[in-house]
Amino acid sequence: MNPWICALLIAVAGGLGGSVNALLTDGGIVKPRVKRGIWCPGFISNLLIGAFSAFSSWSFYGSGAGVDISQAGERTLISLRFSALAGAFLVGVAGSKWITNEVEKRLFKESVKVAGAKNLTAEECDKLVEGSAMQVLERVESA
Repeated sequence: MNPWICALLIAVAGGLGGSVNALLTDGGIVKPRVKRGIWCPGFISNLLIGAFSAFSSWSFYGSGAGVDISQAGERTLISLRFSALAGAFLVGVAGSKWITNEVEKRLFKESVKVAGAKNLTAEECDKLVEGSAMQVLERVESA
């Protein structure tokens, strides 16, 4: 198989993993946005991060590491196993989840800063912390 087709399949599998993370994290297809100076990746960014993570992992440590693209001709056989595609999918999920976790950490820190400036009762605080990091920040801002 052509090495570029292998790389494309790996990137597609990683992109699918990134999109799964976006759907699980954001609850749908959300556009990238900036909230209080914090960049929130959204669906497309998660997809691209997943594809890049999977391609990088495959190129550095997977079966793609042994491919010499300068020597790959029409008769060169390169194999791509399902395990490589499954690994690319998982790396796509993990890579985009790492970025998402970093963003959520920053959103929670911002929520604490905003909440610290307000007089909130314990009951109000219990209600504020339910949901995603973005929902918590929005509730704290409106409290």
